[in-house]
Amino acid sequence: MATDLRQGYRRQQSEPFSTVPFSRDPNFIDRPKILAKSQAAIEYAYRVRDDRPQTWVFWIHASTAPRVEEAYRGIAERLNLPGRSNPNANVCQLVNNWLCDEGNDRWVLILDNADDAEVFFPQRRLQDASTPLGSYLPQSRNGSILVTSRNRDAALRIVGDTRHVLQVQAMAKDQALQLLRNKLHTTANDDDMVDLLDALDCIPLAITQAAAYINRRSRTTVRSYLDEFRRSARRKGSLLGRDWGDLRRDSSASNTVNTTWRLSFESMRAESPSAADLLSLMSFFHSHGIPDWVLRKYKETALSTEEDISDGDFDDDIDLLQSFSFVTVAGDDEAYEIHALVQFCTRAWLCSRYDDEAWARKFLSLMAKEFPTGDFPNRAKCQQLIPHLESLYDKEPPGKEEANEWARLLTNAAWYLWHEGNYNAAHDLAAKAFKAKEKISRDVDMAMLTTMAVLASVLRGRGKFNDAEKISRRAMEGYQSLSGQQHPDTLTSASNLALILRDQAKYEEAVQIYQEVLDGREKELGAQHPDTLMSMSSLAL
Repeated sequence: MATDLRQGYRRQQSEPFSTVPFSRDPNFIDRPKILAKSQAAIEYAYRVRDDRPQTWVFWIHASTAPRVEEAYRGIAERLNLPGRSNPNANVCQLVNNWLCDEGNDRWVLILDNADDAEVFFPQRRLQDASTPLGSYLPQSRNGSILVTSRNRDAALRIVGDTRHVLQVQAMAKDQALQLLRNKLHTTANDDDMVDLLDALDCIPLAITQAAAYINRRSRTTVRSYLDEFRRSARRKGSLLGRDWGDLRRDSSASNTVNTTWRLSFESMRAESPSAADLLSLMSFFHSHGIPDWVLRKYKETALSTEEDISDGDFDDDIDLLQSFSFVTVAGDDEAYEIHALVQFCTRAWLCSRYDDEAWARKFLSLMAKEFPTGDFPNRAKCQQLIPHLESLYDKEPPGKEEANEWARLLTNAAWYLWHEGNYNAAHDLAAKAFKAKEKISRDVDMAMLTTMAVLASVLRGRGKFNDAEKISRRAMEGYQSLSGQQHPDTLTSASNLALILRDQAKYEEAVQIYQEVLDGREKELGAQHPDTLMSMSSLAL
């Protein structure tokens, strides 16, 4: 079956993988060594499509395990694989089986930004942890895998042979000069441009941001920008003094990008403080696939609560961020991407102003508000947001209000992962949420009961029936106390307990509870209500 790469991506914005995440650059053929590793992979994908239109091309953002797992689910949906909707199905295995079947069409699998080998080959895993993702990288003559990475060691772990690793060399001076000319909207003296490139170490991101700054300011020339750059480099102090983790870049490159970022950021912030606020928030998301709708929700909430931000229009702010090359649009304006070094510089700036914790709380509140329950109708929204939550999982906030938000967010994320059959990750999150709720208060409320119900379901999914039964009993008793014996939530909780009892062959008590649930639903909902009929079926079983 043919895959139309250009149309396919625009149609599938909600999915966690794409065939090609950017529009094709018509100038690529003329300057093949100027673009970065991801753009080179994109061009390769297009050439595969042009040369072999029957070949499937699957694109996976491989920076974190959740993004890889969600990508596999997206591939399963695209291929319409049987069994993919079964919550107990191993979707990664289903995809791997299809890719390894030489009776299917040929394919290319692109793992972009596979910078951390732990994503595929974790060294420390729980005894009952799931199979490492590296086991689902197909070995087949029917297709090939293309990996892009900033980390040579990670690339070697994935491809397994140094002969298959190609080093992308630093940009040469003539290539950098051509890039700067392409980016500038005005002409400039060649000597000035060469001096600027020397100062920027020919780093593509720094060149792009410098050109964006010059283009935005009509009175700024290449020479005046270079003078400001050198003054800023001397006076800026060290925003990189704290250990922010491995950027897989040398320190000179980081400082160069940081200086170009700061010049552009300060200019943009003076023009629109609200755009600077938006970039501050975006620095806490995962760098790829930041949904447009969730950023708009933040803007609406901030304005409605009269939060201390300027009331700049959202679209104007996004346009300004794009003009300074801080963010890029990923197809049809439905999602945005932000370079990892731009995120790094933004977070470092926030830290230098002691604003990082305040923005971390805003990000948590936004995610807790917008990440829905894990019910199936919310699946698409959960798929979009789940990759952005990973940074929050291990950071329980100290305040009571924030801790409640954190527990609610983890509960909903666990709920979604349980529906997707990812029981190990779901258990980890549900257990953390349950522990946090117990720490906050010993009084049982509805939020606590929801967490307990999710945890019980996850424990059952992992085969830990005794633990699931204990938690489920507590949940049922809590619903009875708060909502009454005949409330729908109480009856659902009782039905869940009966299911766990049935799994353990405790049929006598299971029959008694199922009968009580059936009687209650017949009385409250009627004999023909779907929930009543489901109870009747469960009792018959």
